[in-house]
Order: sequence, then C-alpha cells, then structure tokens
Amino acid sequence: MDERDFFDERPEKKTATLNCPHCQQSAEYEVSWLTRTKKKQLPGRADERDRAKFAKARSYMLRTDDMLMCKNMRCRKRFEISGVQSVVFTE
Repeated sequence: MDERDFFDERPEKKTATLNCPHCQQSAEYEVSWLTRTKKKQLPGRADERDRAKFAKARSYMLRTDDMLMCKNMRCRKRFEISGVQSVVFTE
C-alpha cells in the first residue's frame, strides 16, 4: 500500500507575515498547504507491515508554495519562503 492510502488530502491556505528580502517590506501572504488527515480506519487490503505503518502515521500539513511575489507595487520580485516550515504535524 502507498502512504497516500492512509490519509485524506485537501488543499488549504494559511496567512503568514513575511518580509521581502529585496525591498524589506513586510506583508501578509497566503501560503498554500496540502493537509493530510489520517483516516479513521485502515483499508481492508492491508497486511501486517501496512498495519504497523498505519499505527505510526500522524496527520500533517505539507507546504506547496516555495516562491511568492512581493506585494509592493514598486518591487514585485519573487522570493523564496524558506523561513516558513515545510512540514507541520497537526496532532
């Protein structure tokens, strides 16, 4: 079984206050995340190894945006958002 069989996926947007490294202006940006919620029950075709993986699985969020565009009209440069975590466990 694949890991995705253990989770329900849905896209989500969260706001974060970030600073543009070019113009140093701070603004609120919407960052896209993929939320993976652990299913209540394991699918029926699982074997012992899959049951062990499912027992250890936890719900988490995965950041899908790597680059954002500055909101300052004079700047408008793209910058990397390395200051925001890329994986967040939600349990």
